[in-house]
Amino acid sequence: MPGPPTPVRRGRLVRFGASVAVLLAVAGYAAVQYATGSRPAPRCTVTSAHGGGVSYVFTSEQAVNAATIAAVGTSRGMPERAVTIALATALQESGLRNIGYGDRDSLGLFQQRPSEGWGTARQIMEPAYAAGRFYARLERVPGYSRLPLTVAAQRVQRSGFPQAYAKHEPDASLLAASLTGRAAASLTCEGRPSGVGTTRAGGPAGVRAALGRDFGRDFGRKVVPPAGGGATVRVPVPAEPDSAVGGERQRGWELAQWAVANSSALRVERVSYAGREWTAGESGQKWRTAPNPAKAQTAVGEVRIVTGQ
Repeated sequence: MPGPPTPVRRGRLVRFGASVAVLLAVAGYAAVQYATGSRPAPRCTVTSAHGGGVSYVFTSEQAVNAATIAAVGTSRGMPERAVTIALATALQESGLRNIGYGDRDSLGLFQQRPSEGWGTARQIMEPAYAAGRFYARLERVPGYSRLPLTVAAQRVQRSGFPQAYAKHEPDASLLAASLTGRAAASLTCEGRPSGVGTTRAGGPAGVRAALGRDFGRDFGRKVVPPAGGGATVRVPVPAEPDSAVGGERQRGWELAQWAVANSSALRVERVSYAGREWTAGESGQKWRTAPNPAKAQTAVGEVRIVTGQ
């Protein structure tokens, strides 16, 4: 009559049982995903202009909010350093998500408090408004661009954990370089609809409205609507030099990469600028030379955004 399992045999049986359980769990998860049509949230990737494989991966919801923060900053004439400070602050306070809760009455991207004079709860939950209020206070900090990021952010936020901002500086710097247009063709997104974290309407009308909301109403009025019910929105790049973003070409790349960041929310299918083109895709198509440079607008005076209407 065989005796009881030895410790070695018992250990093998436990490991085998655990492996089977893991495999069954994975199979069950896959079956649920297949049956419900559920997929992971679409993602975006920003890479360093200096190479070396440095990158930051984030969700399309975070990309929309980051692009708004950058657009509001440059439209106010703020330098890239200010945008970096704002992005690092939002990464720490909310993870770049526009959340309707927080400590006491804190709300939104920057966890601003109505009771502390930041605005009404409804205003604070508008990302463009919240970013504008952050920059308005940052501007009043003497020499903020020369201060350590933690010091500059703390003088605006008055957080109980001021040193926490420091860990976000590398990612915020990557985002700021891309979303201010200094690092050209550095942002890619999958570009498939997510339905998460945004209430923006898509299509050409949605693109024009979002541009006006993030870059200012006057800018939004200059956007050329599609002709004859088409899907191509033409965005003129300001011709005058802009010290905040380094001139016309950099401003153009800021607008182009803003469109890519908003691709999931606004149903953007293709963005063309300066002979380069980004196309939406499951794997996040990278910028490439346009197949027809003339059609893709090789000049730096216009960004073309094609939507799914």
